[in-house]
Amino acid sequence: MQTNIVERYANTDYGREAEAILRKCVHCGFCTATCPTYQLLGDELDGPRGRIYQIKEILEGATPTASTQTHLDRCLTCRSCETTCPSGVDYGRLADIGRKIVEDEVGRSWIQTLIRKALIVVIPNRQLFGLLMRMGQLFRPLMPGAIRRKIPQRVAPSVWPTSTHTRTMLVLEACAQPSATPNVNAAAARVLDRLGIQLIAAKEAGCCGAVAHHLSDHDRSFDAVKRNIDAWWPLIEQGAEAIVITASGCGVMVKEYGHLLADDPLYAEKAQRVSEMAKDISEVLVNEDLGGLKVRGAKTLAFHSPCTLQHGQKLNGLTEGILRELGFDLKPVADSHLCCGSAGTYSILQPDLSKRLLKNKVKALEATGAPTIATANVGCQLHLSTGANTPVKHWIELVDEVTG
Repeated sequence: MQTNIVERYANTDYGREAEAILRKCVHCGFCTATCPTYQLLGDELDGPRGRIYQIKEILEGATPTASTQTHLDRCLTCRSCETTCPSGVDYGRLADIGRKIVEDEVGRSWIQTLIRKALIVVIPNRQLFGLLMRMGQLFRPLMPGAIRRKIPQRVAPSVWPTSTHTRTMLVLEACAQPSATPNVNAAAARVLDRLGIQLIAAKEAGCCGAVAHHLSDHDRSFDAVKRNIDAWWPLIEQGAEAIVITASGCGVMVKEYGHLLADDPLYAEKAQRVSEMAKDISEVLVNEDLGGLKVRGAKTLAFHSPCTLQHGQKLNGLTEGILRELGFDLKPVADSHLCCGSAGTYSILQPDLSKRLLKNKVKALEATGAPTIATANVGCQLHLSTGANTPVKHWIELVDEVTG
């Protein structure tokens, strides 16, 4: 695609990056076939190709408007278009750049600003989010059904293994996951313990930075990134093999640390090292001998592969292969490439579109007849649970259950 970036952007790092991405796009339109919002709305401006053109026009000097902002806001950043694109267009990164420019130039109403600030402050704060989650769970029985379904039932924390091993790996505890799905990382630790690997949590590490980043607060996002690097670095120097991540949404973000801090003289090298060490739990297990896991009768599953796993991390089919190797029966799911509508804070900021996507996804998953739905991301797990009559669990919990 031919570009003519105006000087105010052409002389910036993000402007040059955006131009390189734009030049890869050949305007073929293959991406529209797999874009969830284009499928729902049928509007070119709500598909990847249309959004790319809107960002291109801004970089070439057009004034962004509230309408531009709306179309960019509606994007889930599911990156399904990247999987489809024959030219390798890094749409997700371009969308981040475009949203940041529009956010700075267009602004928002005071109430929209307040909502976004609240999300940026509350969700990444593990203690505050946990407190609010416990309060919600306490009063859950008294709440209307629609709200009650959004609050996961409180479960007792399960046992973290205490044995030590020569092989050690770090785990990202993240922000919402410890209180919303507290047993996922413990289940991962128990499975790895059976394989002779000790999983260690660095208490100082927290939110991966994705919430703030995708809401265009890059300064706060970079602060979270640097805090995690500082927390992990001493343990990396002591010989930790990997940084294990059980929430695929966080995994995408951590794997981009090296790119995001590439120009930071103090953190560039460390950030790149952290990104190289970041592994989805499936990437760890696929390289281990799973023959020693004693399966006690497997289950039939409908597996929902999160967009951040199959499109963001390009790990489509990896988790499914592990589950089949362990004896699980996975039922095929129609339109498995499409988003469930969770997409970080999307279900809060775009509730109508999110609900439509959720309805379609739940219908496809429950049409399989499987008694359990498995997934690989905390956001998807919670979101699917609000619309499904079938139990939804993280897949590593199910592996822990049948191999204990």
